[in-house]
Amino acid sequence: KKKTPREEESRLGRSSGVMASSAGCEHYARSCLLKAPCCGKLYVCRLCHDAKENHQMDRFKVREVQCSECQTMQQAQQICQQCHVLFGEYYCNICHLFDKDKKQYHCQPCGICRIGPREKYFHCEKCNLCLALNLKGNHKCVENVSRQNCPVCMEDIHTSRIGAHILPCGHLLHRAYRCPLCMHSAWDMEDYWDQMDIEISQSPMPAEYQGVTVKIICNDCQAHCTVPFHVLGMKCSSCGSYNTAQEGGLIQQPQQPQHDTEAEMDTEPEDQPASPTAQ
Repeated sequence: KKKTPREEESRLGRSSGVMASSAGCEHYARSCLLKAPCCGKLYVCRLCHDAKENHQMDRFKVREVQCSECQTMQQAQQICQQCHVLFGEYYCNICHLFDKDKKQYHCQPCGICRIGPREKYFHCEKCNLCLALNLKGNHKCVENVSRQNCPVCMEDIHTSRIGAHILPCGHLLHRAYRCPLCMHSAWDMEDYWDQMDIEISQSPMPAEYQGVTVKIICNDCQAHCTVPFHVLGMKCSSCGSYNTAQEGGLIQQPQQPQHDTEAEMDTEPEDQPASPTAQ
């Protein structure tokens, strides 16, 4: 008797432990459903659960999964005990993470799984975060830097699936051109500052603002200086950054006194009689 495609796929699963052909969700590739320890409902992953429910799933408390192929409910494990389908190429029995192989590893100090490979990352004890090896001894440590929400999108940085960027100031955020916490420039902005120079040189201020200056503080080097005022930006005279903030109002330069070149005219002719005396 000829086997159906489903039976043939199940047979291959039993013999080789391969993943189901169509399984998972937009977040992970897997062949099982997690039984949420909080509400008992079945979801492909914790993110799918959290998007539908008014509470969050604790991934560490997951104890049971249901096979997407044979629907057998069983203890959380990598291979189905009934049909031997592989639930995930990668499986962590701490986070209960099932997914295709992305060179993941579980970091004990972080408490969660990270995308590797492990040998290209190290765990900074002070930052309490896994960082790329090229940052070892080459970054500004901020204690527990990832244990907070991104100040731009307000998503938790430590457990986010979106990569975070470590800024020269040491803070983390998902994406921005300057840190919203300390206002330092996020990246090397030299090319952008050069472009600002060109734009300002091509956009002279009106005559009434010629020579007007303003006091500024530079967010990058912390210098206080007095510079020409321009609506496009004020350039720090110390480091050349346009990442500056204005301090106080505009400073008007004293105007040069104007001299009348015309001779003063007499107000009375010499032959005009004197005013009459009082009676």
